[in-house]
Amino acid sequence: MHWRSRIIATRALLALLVIGVTALLGCLDAPGIDDTWTKLELLSSTPNPKQSRSASQPIDVSVKGRITYRSILTGFLVAEVRYSPTISAASVTLDPDKHTLQDAETIDRILANSVTTGRATYPSTGFDHLMQDVDLKFTAQLPAGATTAGGCFLLLYMGDGKKIERQGQPDTLIVTPFRSTSKEILHTGFALHINP
Repeated sequence: MHWRSRIIATRALLALLVIGVTALLGCLDAPGIDDTWTKLELLSSTPNPKQSRSASQPIDVSVKGRITYRSILTGFLVAEVRYSPTISAASVTLDPDKHTLQDAETIDRILANSVTTGRATYPSTGFDHLMQDVDLKFTAQLPAGATTAGGCFLLLYMGDGKKIERQGQPDTLIVTPFRSTSKEILHTGFALHINP
């Protein structure tokens, strides 16, 4: 009987050890940044990343975007075509299907070194785990130098908005982009292929 008790005790100890290792591995498998930061997604867009557009023609843009909030956040969702005279499409790597800190910081850099050529905005407030889909449409007109220097980008980002009243003219909205690291937002977007 004594040896049978030892076998049972050994099996019980091994079972506890397996359970402990499994629990420990579960704790080490921490959620990724795309599960902990507010995430912006391009569910669909026209143009899409593989389409080319002519710089001489206006670009009709249609974006279906999604915000997945990870904190309480109020601001404006912006779909925008930006032109940067100093950042070329070939010099950056942006993949709208991936949601990384590197992509978000690249978009921060593009926003700081570019001008708008057209945009649409949507005021939005959300809280942790809220998922919100938004449709945005606008027309972008690229500058003459878009095919000779720099790059054009279709971006989806969030920012702080301020309405400015203009006498005798329609009110305008100034949006200051949120920095991805300060608000923990994964902005998204891609480079546009522009032909002369």
